[in-house]
Amino acid sequence: MHLIKDENGNLIPHGHEHVHEHTHEDGHTHTHAHTHEHGHEEEHHHHHDHEHGCEGSCDTGCNGCGGAAKDPKAQLVALLGYMLDHNESHARELDDMAAKISEAGMSEAAEQIKKGVAEFQKGNMYLSLALSMVKEDK
Repeated sequence: MHLIKDENGNLIPHGHEHVHEHTHEDGHTHTHAHTHEHGHEEEHHHHHDHEHGCEGSCDTGCNGCGGAAKDPKAQLVALLGYMLDHNESHARELDDMAAKISEAGMSEAAEQIKKGVAEFQKGNMYLSLALSMVKEDK
């Protein structure tokens, strides 16, 4: 398990690369691989890769995206949905981590993580509401 930093510079235990998928309304799926900066000499950078199965990209309007690049609303719905799923995944991982840290006898640290997870869930509620509103043009 490596120690890595999250987007806010906080150290979090981590031992694998994430691969996340999201699907546009037309059924086209993108895979996003994430690697993270580790707390040692090896330097890794956070990045996202799009796997389209075509020559173009979302920005150039490849046919595999079903024209989502030409439809800003569809692009926003897909991206916001992906971000919500991503955050929910991290909240679950952090909740599991809190349980393991508690089992290791560090209940105060586990409690701080649980408080953070509660904030993630609160933020995810707002993101979910925003996603619904974007879908309904509100």
